[in-house]
Amino acid sequence: MPEDVTGTVGKYELIRVLGRGAMGTVYEARDPVIDRRVAIKTVRRAAADEGEGLDRFLREAQAAGRLSHPNIVGVFDYGETDEVAYLVMELVQGRTLKSILDSGEILPPTTIARVMGEVLDGLGYSHRHGVVHRDIKPANIILTPEGQAKIADFGIARIESSTATQVGTVLGTPAYMSPEQLRGETVDARTDIYSAGVMLYQLLTGERPFEGGLTVILHRALNEVPPKPSELSVSVSPAFDAVVARAMAKRPAERYQTAEAFAEAIHAAMAAPLLPVEGEADATLVARAAPPPPAARKSARGPLVAAAIAAVVVLGGGGAWYFLAQPRQPAPPPVPAAAPAAPVAAPVTPASPPPAAPRAAPVTTQA
Repeated sequence: MPEDVTGTVGKYELIRVLGRGAMGTVYEARDPVIDRRVAIKTVRRAAADEGEGLDRFLREAQAAGRLSHPNIVGVFDYGETDEVAYLVMELVQGRTLKSILDSGEILPPTTIARVMGEVLDGLGYSHRHGVVHRDIKPANIILTPEGQAKIADFGIARIESSTATQVGTVLGTPAYMSPEQLRGETVDARTDIYSAGVMLYQLLTGERPFEGGLTVILHRALNEVPPKPSELSVSVSPAFDAVVARAMAKRPAERYQTAEAFAEAIHAAMAAPLLPVEGEADATLVARAAPPPPAARKSARGPLVAAAIAAVVVLGGGGAWYFLAQPRQPAPPPVPAAAPAAPVAAPVTPASPPPAAPRAAPVTTQA
């Protein structure tokens, strides 16, 4: 529960605590000059001065501060006092994708495609302005009560013009990090493409592609190919298998090269026609999908560097936000048996019995 507080940070009047972390606190606050509610992320200078914490916090302000996009949490101000450094941000009321996944809710494919489209729209804008997020994951994606997706927490973002050391530094959340990010190599926008591919995989299946302890995740992400999403969930169209495989290709050159290309592939998978199995006029409808690229079908080879394991910094969820439940939406009416073929979002039924009328996709509700 949010905790009411009193006092100020800079000119901002504190209202309540939204969350606490190892180095600081996030508050809901008020800008008294323009009477606007904001979120203020603070870090204690005593803690941040150890290592490069304060420099990284300033880089977050510089990275997010240059971005103004409806799918990115806005940053308004940065300041320092004797005790804390603080970042003033847009106050977003909603839920993170992580909270939705953790609650066991199932998003329908149409909602997944829309949310991923908005995330990739924000990422494309960020990349065009020279900012690589480097920590895309469900905990850093907020859905407003209206369902709009917003990217949060640019705490480890890379600015192309930055002279900060890159090689050998491993920052991020291992389960969502690209192979090159895990190896401590210099990364570009395509590392965000990989992380978004991991997130799409999890939204489609309810599982992350690589699970286990830190060492296990590092080894599997560098050397293995996860099961196809359609093999884990009958409600996932096989058309998404190739999309996820390309987004998560081990080599950056074999992934989608831009967020826009990734988004187009997702929309194409949603629109993939449902075709009957050859030779069976009354067979269950299936979606025809292109095979994954060669690199995605074979394991990448590369040593697991022990130093990379020691250097990994696992960041927190970055989502100290005030969450509001989204309103319950009515389920769409069932499609009559005589209706045309269902969209790819419909579950695939066994081929033996006559096909029943497709079920409507499940509706997201607040637990």
